[in-house]
Amino acid sequence: MDTNQPFLSLWYVRVLLVVALIGVVLSLSAYTKLTLREAKYGQYGMTSINVRGEGEVNATPDIGSFSFSVTAEGPDAATAQNDSAEKINAILSFLKESGVEEKDIKNRDYYLNPKYRYDTVVCASGMYCPPSDPVIDGYEVTQTIEVKVRDLDKAGDLITGAGERGATNLSQLQFTIDDESNLKAEARTAAIADAKEKAEKLADDLGVEIVRTMGYYEEESYPTPYYDYGMGGDAMMAREEKATSPDLPMGENTIRSIVNITYEIQ
Repeated sequence: MDTNQPFLSLWYVRVLLVVALIGVVLSLSAYTKLTLREAKYGQYGMTSINVRGEGEVNATPDIGSFSFSVTAEGPDAATAQNDSAEKINAILSFLKESGVEEKDIKNRDYYLNPKYRYDTVVCASGMYCPPSDPVIDGYEVTQTIEVKVRDLDKAGDLITGAGERGATNLSQLQFTIDDESNLKAEARTAAIADAKEKAEKLADDLGVEIVRTMGYYEEESYPTPYYDYGMGGDAMMAREEKATSPDLPMGENTIRSIVNITYEIQ
């Protein structure tokens, strides 16, 4: 009979007890750390601050646009359409001869509508007089064209020339920037720097430290173009006498960026 077997069994049991004890200690340690972490963040969540940064860049416009309409009337649809087409074609030819590319001329609206009249109905005195049925009394065509102007020095002459050739309404003149991607990136960089500066100042006032960036959101922001509305009345006068091309100050456009950044603090 092997006398060492009970000793080995006892040793084996002791080893298992030590391993089990180590496992319990490690589990309690992990649980303690988790409990402390939850105690830190569980009630209030992770401590953070949120700041709003703004940045803007001013730039001179490099492109312009305007729209014009032509209205024509006739006793029938064909006559009204032919009259409208004659005026529109004359204006389009002028624009192309002045250097405006075909890709920069776009039709926006085209309407052909009947005009109605209501004949007078003679009624006996003291009797109900029903309204007459509407009668078609001709047709009216209205076509609206949008024009993009790349040579801004010609903008005034183009508007005047369109009015002289029968445009009944000239409106929505605006100056914008054709490619704003680089300017938007520049404005965004300035907005982020503004937010970071505000966060550092706030953290200093609170007596805390910024740990890391937790969240970022950029608000939609649109440039502010320069507008010059309405030349309808002048266009009618322009057909009767030679009009003077107007001076069109472009000013500057402002590209803005607004960001919201959340920082974790401790």
